[in-house]
Amino acid sequence: MDIIRTPADMQRAARDLRRAGKTIGFVPTMGFLHEGHLSLVRIARERADVVVVSIFVNPTQFGPNEDLDAYPRDFARDEALCRGEGVDLLFYPDAADMYPANASVYVGEDRLSKVLCGASRPGHFRGVLTVVAKLFNLALPDVAVFGQKDAQQLRVIQQMVDDLNFPVEIIAGPIVREADGLAMSSRNTYLTASDRRDALCLRRALDLAEQLYADGERKTHVIRQAMDESIRQAPTAQVDYIELMDWRTLMPVETIEGPTLVALAVKVGKPRLIDNTIIAYK
Repeated sequence: MDIIRTPADMQRAARDLRRAGKTIGFVPTMGFLHEGHLSLVRIARERADVVVVSIFVNPTQFGPNEDLDAYPRDFARDEALCRGEGVDLLFYPDAADMYPANASVYVGEDRLSKVLCGASRPGHFRGVLTVVAKLFNLALPDVAVFGQKDAQQLRVIQQMVDDLNFPVEIIAGPIVREADGLAMSSRNTYLTASDRRDALCLRRALDLAEQLYADGERKTHVIRQAMDESIRQAPTAQVDYIELMDWRTLMPVETIEGPTLVALAVKVGKPRLIDNTIIAYK
């Protein structure tokens, strides 16, 4: 596995691979890798000749009071995990190289990014789209794999690729969970033992939504209220949002008539955790 540190070297390596007729699969990450990330690497391996993983804690997607400085980092561990998965190129740039001092161009989206986490974290998706666009221009992937756990991020990136004609196929990787159902996340390391137990309220609420739908409930306000009551039984849980939205448009729906994203964000102790499911999906 080659480790590449500069944007110019990454783009040069990607161009050489493309000229050699190789297809490139790309998995962008912020590091502190877990099984969820590695599952995306395996999908990329199935779909491309060469797998590129990036590790970059992107400063532009963090707000002024968020956890940029505290975000967990362990490059030596990440490097070993990538080697174990047969990653070909590991891109590990510095922020100063990704964002020169005179940088003034950013990528924005005006519809899908304004709800859910976009409403709670102003400017977050401008940072996400900007760095993903830059990474696509550096890694030159044929396919890029993103996790379904960040469902809104997935949809916003799909929209950017469609609207700006990026020649990249976006593949969604399924949510990977711990044995007890908690969605894997690098921020799970912030949880105390008691918070960890309370964090299971997210999955219980999603299970409840799926069960209510299976039992015939179609009114979203009924499902949302039941989920809210379930989450509030966990002592340290503070609901940021619980939303049921059309999966393609991310517009709220009153009645479930097609694929519907059930998304929630809950602060449990220190971290803010997100999770989701898609119901009525065929």
